[in-house]
Amino acid sequence: MPLVEADAVDVVLGKNRVIGNVSMSVGAGEVVALIGPNGAGKTTMVRVLLGLLPPSRGTVRRRPGLKVGYMPQSMVIDPALPLTAERLLRLAVSPGAGATARVQAVLDEVGAGHVATGAIQELSGGELQRVLLARALLREPDLLVLDEPVRGVDVAGQVELYDLIGGIRERRQCGVLMVSHDLHLVMAATDRVVCLNHHVCCAGHPEA
Repeated sequence: MPLVEADAVDVVLGKNRVIGNVSMSVGAGEVVALIGPNGAGKTTMVRVLLGLLPPSRGTVRRRPGLKVGYMPQSMVIDPALPLTAERLLRLAVSPGAGATARVQAVLDEVGAGHVATGAIQELSGGELQRVLLARALLREPDLLVLDEPVRGVDVAGQVELYDLIGGIRERRQCGVLMVSHDLHLVMAATDRVVCLNHHVCCAGHPEA
């Protein structure tokens, strides 16, 4: 059974048909890229897959007990708020024995252990994305949903992040759904691509 699967999904908001007849799935250990221009319905489709928005038509099936880790495009934090990377992650775990070790371990896994005590507002684009990725991993997810995971990162950093995501998939055998507007950036980092522009324009292996 796929981790999550949509079959012939429509979403109509008011008089606007945001997405129509979309079918897609993500399996365990698989990296799927959902690509398309801004306003194509990618975020809406992710919300439907995660059960945050009911489809107007069609069905969505999720594996029972599915755990999802979500990495947002960005996180806006008040510059006056004294918040370190470690503290941000501590807010996402239950307090108690072992919490600090869990946070440090996941920061080390994404290559951000050295910024644990650094203020969130002072991190580079690449460092912040790694911290947000670590935050998503704290849930020990079966499915990792990454919304524009290399946003604000230079080209060299993008390659490193995609390599990191691939390594996480291999180690944890979790499914990965990456949302992007740029096909070229995800070509070498995904197993399947779904190109969305309110409907599925094409889907398959990146080379195809």
